[in-house]
Amino acid sequence: MRKLALPIAAMILLAAGAVRAETPTPEQGEILVQRHCGGCHATGRSGDSAEPAAPPFRELHRRYEPETLAEALAEGILTGHPAMPEFRFQEDEVRSIILYLDSIQTRRKAER
Repeated sequence: MRKLALPIAAMILLAAGAVRAETPTPEQGEILVQRHCGGCHATGRSGDSAEPAAPPFRELHRRYEPETLAEALAEGILTGHPAMPEFRFQEDEVRSIILYLDSIQTRRKAER
C-alpha cells in the first residue's frame, strides 16, 4: 500500500500544478503581450509605441473594450496592414491577456 501512495501523491501534486499553471492571471497576460506585441505596441501603463501607427495597449478602450478582443485573440487577429503578424492564443492565454489589458486601461472607473 505504501509503495502505491508515493506515486499517487506525486501524480496528484503534478496535476494540481498543471491546473495552477493554466489559471489565467494579468501577470501572464503582461508577459504574453510584451513578448508578442511589444516590438510595435506600448504594452505598459506608460511609454510610446515603437511603431507610431500601433496604438498603446493602455488606450485600447478608445476603440474596443478589451473583452471584445477575446474571440479575435483565440481565432487569429487579422489587421488591415501587412506588417502585423497573425497571432492565435490558447483559451487560458486569451483570458490572461484580457485581464492584463483591462488592468492597464487609462479610462476612469466611472466610464466602465
